[in-house]
Amino acid sequence: MNHDGIGSSWEDVRKDLFTEEEMAASDARVALVGELIRVRQELGISQKKLEELSGVKQPVIARMERGISNPTLDTVLKLLQPLGKTLYIGPAKKR
Repeated sequence: MNHDGIGSSWEDVRKDLFTEEEMAASDARVALVGELIRVRQELGISQKKLEELSGVKQPVIARMERGISNPTLDTVLKLLQPLGKTLYIGPAKKR
């Protein structure tokens, strides 16, 4: 493991610190939250309005969007419905 940091890319450091499974879970979480943000903004829905539509409190939405919290499946499903989206499970990309 190289800890000097000079010349190391984030991808190299990431591979040193995390397992393949942890990286895949993180990538999936980032993609999911990124898509939720993109759709919410595209539809012109504020976090407060999404709270009204979903029942998920605005501070919870804000923490999730900032990457501070790890949303539960229940929270994600509640947020997807008013955005006109659903959760799809498909083949995983090969690393």
